Amino acid sequence: MLQLRPSCEHCDRDLPPSSTHAMICSFECTFCEDCVHNVLDNVCPNCGGGFVPRPIRPVENWRPGTSVANHPPVAERRFRPVDLTAHAALVAKVAGTPPAQR
Repeated sequence: MLQLRPSCEHCDRDLPPSSTHAMICSFECTFCEDCVHNVLDNVCPNCGGGFVPRPIRPVENWRPGTSVANHPPVAERRFRPVDLTAHAALVAKVAGTPPAQR
């Protein structure tokens, strides 16, 4: 089950469970869409993969035990601003390789 991390790892922007601005990689690294598109070039600085929009966990219990009330987001923030110089080298390394082929 996704952890639903509460903020962008780079800029620390709040990303509540209902946010449509949260993006994740396959390891659940969580960034806001602004950072993904304008800073990270759709390359996760932690794994080199791409990003997809984070799903929104239902507020209502449409099926028993499946709402955000039953499975709340994690509270721990991971504020680790990206080293932009190191990230530029990673982006250059994967340039031209689509996320599905990295």
